[in-house]
Amino acid sequence: MNTTYSSTLEASLRKRQTGKSILFMSHVVVGYPSLDANWAMLEAMDDAGVDVVEFQLPFSEPIADGPRFVKANHEAIRAGTSWQQYFDLATRAAARFSFEIVLMGYYNSVFRMGPERFCARLAETGMKGFIVPDLPVEEAGELNGLAREHGLDPILTMTPTNSPARLAEIGRNASGFLYCVARTGVTGRQTDLSSEVGSFLRRCREATPLPLGLGFGIRSAENVRQAREHGADLAIVGTAGTQAWEEGGPEAYSRFLKSLAAATA
Repeated sequence: MNTTYSSTLEASLRKRQTGKSILFMSHVVVGYPSLDANWAMLEAMDDAGVDVVEFQLPFSEPIADGPRFVKANHEAIRAGTSWQQYFDLATRAAARFSFEIVLMGYYNSVFRMGPERFCARLAETGMKGFIVPDLPVEEAGELNGLAREHGLDPILTMTPTNSPARLAEIGRNASGFLYCVARTGVTGRQTDLSSEVGSFLRRCREATPLPLGLGFGIRSAENVRQAREHGADLAIVGTAGTQAWEEGGPEAYSRFLKSLAAATA
């Protein structure tokens, strides 16, 4: 990593940390259940005080995602959600809301768009970085270099199966924050946020001074408090939010977000 690079995303997170015990990151699959519904979700997120939102770019084979998000990706594609619509929504949201926005997607989309065009489009929208979970750190040098030229942060993932050396390598190449995966597998399953998660986060902390986000399986206010107690800087909530919308609509979704946000005080 270029040591002269200054991350505006990390600076924003550090500033937000002064008012909360842990930050709150949520997720939207753009185009599911519709673009209008996405906007309503974003309004609810902003109202609840969410700090960061992952904007997922729909992809046909989202290998890190569980069944609910796989369905959401497929439905968004079936509805004809385009890259232009994705970037239009991100541009509107960046101008309207107080939270930071990062892209979540897969490398096939980056490859098809071209790394330079990809980074330029993200920067134009006002996004602050990206999560591309299927791109190994060894193969990410070109993309990550271009990202920093455009003021963007490559947000890398750390997993419980990573060796200390691997965690250190990931930490050296990341910026903004780290996405720490609470367990192996895909999104959406229940996670036991036991002492093993605490041990994992301590190993992550030894590898990097960057903020640590904990995701995969956080579904309740109690989980947010557990993430905080284990040393996470951000609690990342994805599938559970989509489930709340599907099962209860906008009002249930808003209540769900506010219940989790209450645990960040």
